[in-house]
Amino acid sequence: MVDFFINRPVLATVIAILITLIGAISIPILPIAQFPDISPPTVNVSATYTGASSEVVEQTVTIPLEEQINGVEGMTYISSDSSDDGTMSINVTFEIGYDLDIAAVDVQNRVQLGIPRVPEEVRKFGIDVNKQSTSLILAVNLISPDGSRDDLFLSNYIGIHISDVLKRVPGVGSLTIWGQREYSMRIWLNPDKLASLGITTTDVANAIEEQNIQVAAGSIGEPPVPQGQKFQYIITALGRLETVEEFEDIIVRANNDGSVVRIKDIARVELGAQDYSMTSQLDGGETVGIGIYQLPGANALDIANQIRAKMVKLKKEFPSGLDYKIIYDTTDFVKASIKEVIITLFEAFILVFIVVFIFLQNFRATLIPAITIPVSLIGTFALINALGFSINTLTLFGLVLAIGLVVDDAIIVVENASRLIQEKGVSSREATSEAMKEVTGPIVATSLVLMAVFVPVSFMPGITGQLYRQFALTIACAVAISTINALTLSPALCALLLKKETGQKFWFFRKFDQGFDSFRNSYQGWVERFTTHWKVVVTIFIVLIGLTFYMFTIVPTGFIPEEDQGYFIVNVQGPEGSSLQRTIETMDEVYNILKDTPGVAHVVAM
Repeated sequence: MVDFFINRPVLATVIAILITLIGAISIPILPIAQFPDISPPTVNVSATYTGASSEVVEQTVTIPLEEQINGVEGMTYISSDSSDDGTMSINVTFEIGYDLDIAAVDVQNRVQLGIPRVPEEVRKFGIDVNKQSTSLILAVNLISPDGSRDDLFLSNYIGIHISDVLKRVPGVGSLTIWGQREYSMRIWLNPDKLASLGITTTDVANAIEEQNIQVAAGSIGEPPVPQGQKFQYIITALGRLETVEEFEDIIVRANNDGSVVRIKDIARVELGAQDYSMTSQLDGGETVGIGIYQLPGANALDIANQIRAKMVKLKKEFPSGLDYKIIYDTTDFVKASIKEVIITLFEAFILVFIVVFIFLQNFRATLIPAITIPVSLIGTFALINALGFSINTLTLFGLVLAIGLVVDDAIIVVENASRLIQEKGVSSREATSEAMKEVTGPIVATSLVLMAVFVPVSFMPGITGQLYRQFALTIACAVAISTINALTLSPALCALLLKKETGQKFWFFRKFDQGFDSFRNSYQGWVERFTTHWKVVVTIFIVLIGLTFYMFTIVPTGFIPEEDQGYFIVNVQGPEGSSLQRTIETMDEVYNILKDTPGVAHVVAM
């Protein structure tokens, strides 16, 4: 089998080229992230019960929906949050690896069963079921540098001109708007006037619903018509009210004496925000933030680049007094991390090349491992793609470690063939054939042992297994491709490139050989001493094992190492019942402290 590729070097080369091409094609289509996607699939259910307290929302909306959703297939746990602003959110978390699309459909079906149990007003606004992504890529902050645009304008400009554009970017899972304040007609009722006239808030609400509607006014000239009718016109009627004056003129009650009570008689009407429960600031000024979340498996760097390109294009149409900033961008750290790992990858390759050249002392022989290493590493990307992995710090780190493993197979073949050429004086083809008969078994056995070490890691349960599965299988895949190269490409290159060396070695190599021989002789002497004092060696070995176990118990444990990504979060919680104004005053004090802290560039408050 080995002679088959030795006699057919073109076939071996074609196989190596195909492996490299498939791997190279896979690189651009692989998603890029800092770490493997280990977040469990999550589906979010949200609803709004306007005017209700958190207790009412919980009892009338949250609990009925939770009871229906609980126990859905694949679910691991469920959590909910009910707020005093009438909003409700339920997060349903599923097993790692569960299909998110199927999970969303299952939750939607359960929600439909619970809809009849929630109040009519909640059903009118609707209940949203969305696939939740916990991977926040970046945040875009819309600002008004000259202060000419308030947060209400910023929020509505986002809703009209920006959010839909960003949602259409491939890979974007969802958007979250911080400090959102949508335009709304605010009607402030006077309780004294209501009481004196005997009017309730329900009467006012019913009057608004009845008179602020859009209806079909019909058409003119619609059949049946008299003979000779030539045209038909659709009538468009003014339906929904738009101005403060129009809302003020809504009739709440008509009295028997012909007089009427209008909203302006019992209330103050103004255009304002629908919700004042949240505000957002950037460096002390008003801002509205947009948080962009990616879909599982999407390319974070590609999404961030497209978002930035979209914002540059949208900025050209911004009105005066409007601008944006991107303060938070996780992909900056991802790019820096991956760049460092790639640099390490090239450094490791160069160091391996130098070390191999120093020991083999033959450029032709060194060229063979230098060719097989890229084939193994690039070809690994094809298997990474087939396994559904991503390019992240762990897979790249696995490739860095794999360099030292994949080069071993090529060195074994090259060194053995070179030795036979020098010692027996046979041709490179004969030497390679004889060498492969000697080392084929050890190469296969060594590769199987290495894969037997790393492959079981992929079966580790939980998030830890999900995190390190890609690292372990990346190394195993690189070793597998290296074994294929060692049995096909390496012997073919040895038969083509290796030649018997003649003449005197370069002075550096002579000095190196002398030093290495001296070291080897010294090492052999120490080994002989150790064999005669084996009890001391065993004692030292046992002590080292004990120290290892002791260090294992005292070294701090953690999930992943802490990393400085250039930002930190301060959570300030006031006493229960604190107003928004009091919270803003507290955040202003915190902002003044943070802005004077050395090293702080920007402060975002919500």
